[in-house]
Amino acid sequence: MRDMAIRMTTGLGLLALGAHEAAGQTAPRNCAPRPTVLERLADSYGETRQSIGLGSNNAVVEVFASVQTGSWTITVTMPDGTTCLVAAGDAFERLDEPRPAGDPA
Repeated sequence: MRDMAIRMTTGLGLLALGAHEAAGQTAPRNCAPRPTVLERLADSYGETRQSIGLGSNNAVVEVFASVQTGSWTITVTMPDGTTCLVAAGDAFERLDEPRPAGDPA
């Protein structure tokens, strides 16, 4: 648990260094341009994209993880290219569970 807290603090701090100004306002501290976020997730944690989906307001929601270390990060990217960290942790596992019988599509 302590390692996760340290990782989140470090990650947020690094992203804050790369935060940019958009429309005259400073981006939130846990956000940065998408290329900066992807580079840091890959270089610092060895994480690659594991899944993707479209959220509200055309926001792209992605899960990045390292199958070697088990670290994972959930991000949301807004249409303007700003990517924000939503959550991060450890013990990532890939699951391909079939839908239970009788579960509506």
